[in-house]
Amino acid sequence: MPQKTLLLVTVGSPPSALVNGLQDPLATHLGVSAVVSRMALSSPAYAFNKDRSQYHCNAIMRRLGTVLEDAPQELVMGVTDADLFEPDSPFIFGQADRESKVAVMSLYRLRQGAEGETLRRRVQVEAVHQAGHLIGLSYCEDSRCVMFFPQSPQDVDRKSLGPCNVCRNELNRLNR
Repeated sequence: MPQKTLLLVTVGSPPSALVNGLQDPLATHLGVSAVVSRMALSSPAYAFNKDRSQYHCNAIMRRLGTVLEDAPQELVMGVTDADLFEPDSPFIFGQADRESKVAVMSLYRLRQGAEGETLRRRVQVEAVHQAGHLIGLSYCEDSRCVMFFPQSPQDVDRKSLGPCNVCRNELNRLNR
């Protein structure tokens, strides 16, 4: 099966070094070829919820979906500094929708108590996690697996950058 291609799009102004640093882990751990878009989306004011002082991920994902219409890539992931939420959660690190082939991830909560290498690794882990959902992987119960559902930055720190054996076998099955 041909390698999946993912377009990385900045939403707002996350550090370009962190976004550019996602290409290798995505290729190494998922076999996904990532390209950083030259086009960036502006700060997502349209998604801001004043009652929560956060940004609704679904609104951002809808906007990102329009980017795919003109792109040669099969998948798109937005990377933002905005604090994301979905209605049933106090916050989320990211969200992926396999059907629309769109994901978004946020650096906002990943920054808590982190800088430098720790922040870079957290961002890479979350990007691999969201891309994993885009290509068909589900959540994993192994807290060390990249596909584990993290509820804190410390959960992200415990995760591996790659899938566990069970998820790797599933990934191999999906790639046949």
